[in-house]
Amino acid sequence: MNREVLQKKILTILIEDFEFVQPGLDDNLRDDHGFDSIDAIELLGKIEIILGFSLTREEKEKAMEIRTINDVLDYIEVIESSRHT
Repeated sequence: MNREVLQKKILTILIEDFEFVQPGLDDNLRDDHGFDSIDAIELLGKIEIILGFSLTREEKEKAMEIRTINDVLDYIEVIESSRHT
């Protein structure tokens, strides 16, 4: 899935499910939008649905480094590419 399609899917989730208002790709999820650990777990579940497979424990632990929407997109791209090699 290319980044543009992925970005649209993630932004739709953040707006519809997490009630983000005009999210910027470099906004800090926690500081700018009040995103917390429960939200992060829920988002990971939605990422698994987008990807069509369950994330490993190691992949979930790497998600702890996510701070921005661009980080989310980078994270998904890395997961996708590692699964296709």
